[in-house]
Amino acid sequence: MTDWPSKKPADLDLDVSSKRSFGKGVFRKCDACDATLPAEAFEANFEVCPECGQHHKLSAGRWRDLLLDDGALEEWDAHLEPSDPLSFTDGKAYSDRIASAQKSSRAKEAIEIGRAKMNGVEIAYGAFLFAFMGGSMGSVVGEKIARLFERATAARMPVVLLQASGGARMQEGILSLMQMAKTVGALERHRDEALPFISVLLHPTTGGVAASFAFLGDVNIAEPKALIGFAGARVIETTIRQKLPEGFQRAEFLLAHGMIDRITSRLAMKSEIARLVRHITRAPVFEETRASSPPPSG
Repeated sequence: MTDWPSKKPADLDLDVSSKRSFGKGVFRKCDACDATLPAEAFEANFEVCPECGQHHKLSAGRWRDLLLDDGALEEWDAHLEPSDPLSFTDGKAYSDRIASAQKSSRAKEAIEIGRAKMNGVEIAYGAFLFAFMGGSMGSVVGEKIARLFERATAARMPVVLLQASGGARMQEGILSLMQMAKTVGALERHRDEALPFISVLLHPTTGGVAASFAFLGDVNIAEPKALIGFAGARVIETTIRQKLPEGFQRAEFLLAHGMIDRITSRLAMKSEIARLVRHITRAPVFEETRASSPPPSG
């Protein structure tokens, strides 16, 4: 017992860095109510705070788990990826930004599209990936959205499109802005065939996406407190030289002023969309097929 190491009380104290790192990845704090909960509580609840209902960002894989039967998507045009037609640089070459975004997001572009089922009803599904350059819309994103509507029209399927975007991608200039007209044209041809489009506006939905197809759904659904609008509030206030109302670009304000049709919690989104699709298409009723807490798929 004589070699038992002696320790002073100070030696037993955790230093500041240890205190900060303790529990990292085990506990998380809600952005809205500051509740500190096990990370698994957020994950199991699809990133909705169990205490206050605040909706945090959800990955594309978890959206598939939440909305699609068995989380399954038969992806279309997954091979398409952006190029650098303008040889654009803004302190960093656009081609390097693309490579960086592809590495960090593990996706080739800022949207995925394909065929899926929702409570047994076949749909054409699309979802923006905000993790890829803020979900910005460049030539490939616009092309994939146009193809989503065109394939859905040919197969006579409803379209469900989830939007979360910072708007047009400046690195592609006018080629990016052209996608607004192209996507709306494909949407109108889909509508001419009396086929439904359910538009789901997530946080945030802004810029050229909001100014083109995002508000053109047969039903426009938004998540609670989602930021939705074209230009930033500061830009608008500077332009019109007026103070904007509180919550001017939040989902609740837009609902009160007729810009969207309903606000739906993420946890009720699948049953809500499936009900709307069945109603519009007169499809047969299927029982809810999503498990209460499927494992993450990425």
